[in-house]
Amino acid sequence: MINMKNKLLNGFIIILSIISLIELILNRMVVFNSISYSLKLWVSSIIPSIFPFFVISDILISYNITDYIPNFIKHIFSTLFKVNDNIITLFFLSILSGFPSSSRNARTMYDKCLITADEASHFLIFSHFANPLFILGTVGVFFLHDEKLGIIVLIAHYIPNIILGIVFRNTFTNGDISNVKDNSKKLEHFSKIFFDAVGNAIDTLLMILGTLTCFLVMASLIINRINLNTYSEAILKGILEMTIGLKSISTLGIPNIYKVVISSMILSFGGLSVHMQIISFLTDTDISYKTFFIARVYHVVLSLILAFLLCYIFI
Repeated sequence: MINMKNKLLNGFIIILSIISLIELILNRMVVFNSISYSLKLWVSSIIPSIFPFFVISDILISYNITDYIPNFIKHIFSTLFKVNDNIITLFFLSILSGFPSSSRNARTMYDKCLITADEASHFLIFSHFANPLFILGTVGVFFLHDEKLGIIVLIAHYIPNIILGIVFRNTFTNGDISNVKDNSKKLEHFSKIFFDAVGNAIDTLLMILGTLTCFLVMASLIINRINLNTYSEAILKGILEMTIGLKSISTLGIPNIYKVVISSMILSFGGLSVHMQIISFLTDTDISYKTFFIARVYHVVLSLILAFLLCYIFI
């Protein structure tokens, strides 16, 4: 039965790949424009916003920044979320750099045996933060043309993470990592730590570029092949790739309240492109993607409600 399921899945993937190859050949200009746009987006937006954070995050983790966090902050986080001290470091780094850094940094700490798989799975429930500069600048100013709307989107996106962290605080238990690996070894020279961090950041950015490009091409081919109305097209783009979806939503002729609500929902889900990036970081580990996905469904619902309430009050 298992072999039959695998054969069916493999056959489906092969057929889908052949169809995709034919579409690529038949729609060369669509593919060319999509790839060109993804490269521009990668160079102008993604690299400046997350590359420095990736490098700094690796350096801070290597130098065990958790030891320098004040005890009262550790106590607050432990009380609210029932997490160990290393999760606090990951939480703040995720807020500053945005996804997919949460899964990337969690994988880094997991590989260094600073957290367990259960702790990493727990952390991914409430750490799905978009880069604040991206929300306030790109979404608020450039897409929605109103800084106040960007602030509403930011709040509607961030607060649900806190709620999820509190609600699911007892979902996982902290593991004992003291016997897994001795982390008291002598710290490597800064130059090696720095260049390793740069190399890891470049590898991650190239993976993001590849995933982004594939989903942008996929979205363009589907839209080119299927006759969708403007609203369905914008939603499809948001499901496949977050950035082009947010841009499309901002151009729709609908009231700002709906643009804010839908934008908040897209950010909270992240798009399948981001999910694929996160899956790549969790490969070959016991960290649960299923838990992360379910949390994003709750995240979408909470952001919808909160964005609507905030718009009703302030717009």
